[in-house]
Amino acid sequence: MPNSKRAIALGFFDGVHIGHAALLNKTKQRAAEIGAMPSVLSFDVHPDTLVFGKEVPLINSAIGREEIIRRCFGIDNVVFIHFNQHVMRMPWRDFADSVIDELQAAWIVVGHDFSFGYRGEGTPEKLRDYCAGRGVGCDVIEAVRLDGRVVSSTYIRTLIERGDMEEAARFLGHPHTLADTVHSGYHLGSKLGAPTINMFFPDGVLVPRHGVYAARVFLENGESYMAVTNVGVRPTVSEGNRVSVESHLLDYEGNLYGRQARVEFHAFLREEKRFADMAALSAQIRRDAESARAWFAAHPKA
Repeated sequence: MPNSKRAIALGFFDGVHIGHAALLNKTKQRAAEIGAMPSVLSFDVHPDTLVFGKEVPLINSAIGREEIIRRCFGIDNVVFIHFNQHVMRMPWRDFADSVIDELQAAWIVVGHDFSFGYRGEGTPEKLRDYCAGRGVGCDVIEAVRLDGRVVSSTYIRTLIERGDMEEAARFLGHPHTLADTVHSGYHLGSKLGAPTINMFFPDGVLVPRHGVYAARVFLENGESYMAVTNVGVRPTVSEGNRVSVESHLLDYEGNLYGRQARVEFHAFLREEKRFADMAALSAQIRRDAESARAWFAAHPKA
């Protein structure tokens, strides 16, 4: 089947926040106007990893970003380029040509701070002029501000690191999420009368502040449940250092091992702590469940 012409949002989109939403919504608008396929072109790893030689703790994995773009914006055509030395050293005009020719871009949408090509010499202004010469539309989206602050992935990372999920959700435009396959754990939750599901953050993805959160868990069949989610190393029951995401689904019974689930982090409830024994841990889980229920009762739209 021949490729359709595309209207393409171009960027990294870590977190897929409300600034990115302006690009994605404009892309959908342009696609509808010209009869094109709304699309997103991104990179699998953060360019700063190669350009500056530093690891950037990401809000979401590439799969996580794609899931949010599909779910929240209805854009199914999401393409990832592997960012390597070849891409990093590509002259900016060659990169623009590859997007236009190989992906049949009829319109490109970028943010005000987007740079590309060797040494970041490609700027939004250069791209807009180059697209005009090739008969391709181009929009450059200005910075989006909230409470006077430019919305950025960098700032949202600081919010997640300190566990401020309510503020992070304001800047993201949606709750911070983790999607993963449910792993088999120690089955201690069931023994404590609080069956849990165990998940892990992918390598390279930012781990939120360790502690307990009011959360909501979404299952493959579309069902969702209030939950108490612990992010940390489970000091009462484990001697290891691997960070896990352990969610106790309220009012749910069943086995979810091997199935996909998505956790939405809504509010930080308390620090992770070590308990004297299992009875104390079990009692705290019940108190956490009541705290989570109270939070959702106070926030009925969450």
